[in-house]
This record gives sequence, structure tokens and C-alpha cells, in this order.
Amino acid sequence: MEFPHDSSILKDFTPSLQGQVAVITGGSKGIGRFIASALSARGALVVLHARHHDELESARKDIESRGGRCVIQVVDVRSEESISESMLELFTQFPSGVDILVNNAGVYHTAAVNNHPTDLWDDTIKTNLHGPFFYCRSVLPHMIAKTSGRIINISSISGRVGEIHAAAYSSSKFGLIGLTQSLALEVAGNGITVNAVCPGWVDTDMSRQQLNDENWCKLSAVDPSEAVDIARLSVPQMRFIEPSEVAELVVWLCSRAARGITGQSINICGGMCLS
Repeated sequence: MEFPHDSSILKDFTPSLQGQVAVITGGSKGIGRFIASALSARGALVVLHARHHDELESARKDIESRGGRCVIQVVDVRSEESISESMLELFTQFPSGVDILVNNAGVYHTAAVNNHPTDLWDDTIKTNLHGPFFYCRSVLPHMIAKTSGRIINISSISGRVGEIHAAAYSSSKFGLIGLTQSLALEVAGNGITVNAVCPGWVDTDMSRQQLNDENWCKLSAVDPSEAVDIARLSVPQMRFIEPSEVAELVVWLCSRAARGITGQSINICGGMCLS
């Protein structure tokens, strides 16, 4: 057995994604924007999908100002038709297809089950679970033909352990892990890996909005003025995870070094969830 030189090992852990096309849903802000920036910094052409053009344009300008390449498409990830139209347009521009898919777009709604609005349930499931399924189905033919590809689904520790007053969110994130595991087995022989990343409290606008939500604080019996500190102290590391930490984990899962990792749900939560 011939062992590689140290420089070869280092190359695996600092991957070049030059020439690869990466689609990131919810890529205009929060975790998705950090993931897009990190993939772009490794040479990937990033395609950002989100619902609001102005936010997409801001992300595009930021990435291009750093020397990256970026395409933006306004897409409603709740809609099979919107996803299909955008991906057909993308495949026309890039006939070899997508090399990396990051299903990041997500929403969170607080509600007790006994009076949970149906429209909020539907919105959560469509965004967090139906959308990723449609995206996976769309990119697979090209990935299978090339015998290569990376699919990374952004789930949550709420998809590992149920979260109180978040039935729709937890259900969607549990479902996303199920999709990850099932699909990983389907395509394991095609050079494609499928993994889930499960963040805990991440320092994003979405987390701050949740912690400042009057209904969430009331149902959780938390004083709004103390909500952020209570959440932070619930983490064994006593801190929020930085979005850049999630992004670097995604980059690593796209690397050659991670080619043997598939069907896994990887927590990045500062010790909140150990299962």
C-alpha cells in the first residue's frame, strides 16, 4: 500500500470545486448565503434560489465582489412548477447538470397542535420537505449519468429530537432525514453522496426572529427579554453556532475526503443533541 504525501492529504481537506455547479436553495440570506460564499470561495459557480429578487441580487453582488461566479433565479421552493421551470432553464445553460445541491431553504412556525393553523402546517411541509424532494428528483438524472454528485440537506436537531410547539417544523425536518437516508441508499452505487446537516441554535435572523416571537415566548413561558440568553445557555458550549461553521461543514461534505460518508445526519449544535 502506497501512502500519499502530506500535501495530497491536505488537498483533500481544502477542496477545489473549480468547474462545479452548486445550487443552494434559500441562498440569499442566513445559512444559505454563507454556504454559497464558502462554495464560491472554493471555485464553484453558485446558483442561488430564493423568492425575493432584491435579496438574491444583494447576495450575487457580494459573491461577485469577492471574485466568485454567481447565477440567481427567483424560485418558490414550495411549488413543483416553479422548481421545474427554473431547473429546466438552468440545465439549458449548463447541459452537464448540477454537481452540488444544497437544500437549505426553510421556514419555522410556532404553534401548539391543538390549534395549529392548517395553512402554516402546509407552508412548513411544502417548504422544508416537498421542495427538497422536487429538487433531488430534478438533479438526479444528470448526477447518475456522470456517476458523481453531492446532495446536502439542511435539517435540524429538531429533526433528531422533537421540539415542543414546533410540530410542523420537527415533522418536516424528521422527514428530511428520512429522505436523506432513503435516497443515499438508492444512489450509493452511482458515485453520489446524500447527507443531512443538523444545526442547533445558529446566529441568524431566523433564530433571532423565533426568539423574539411573542407567541413562541408565551408558549415556552420565556420572558422575551431573556429569550436569547436562555437559548444560548441551553447549549453546552454556551454559544450560538456561527453560520460560517455550518458552511464549512457543507464544504467538507462536498470534498473528496468525504466521499465515503453518505446517508448520515451530522449534528452541529454545540452539544445540544448527542444522538
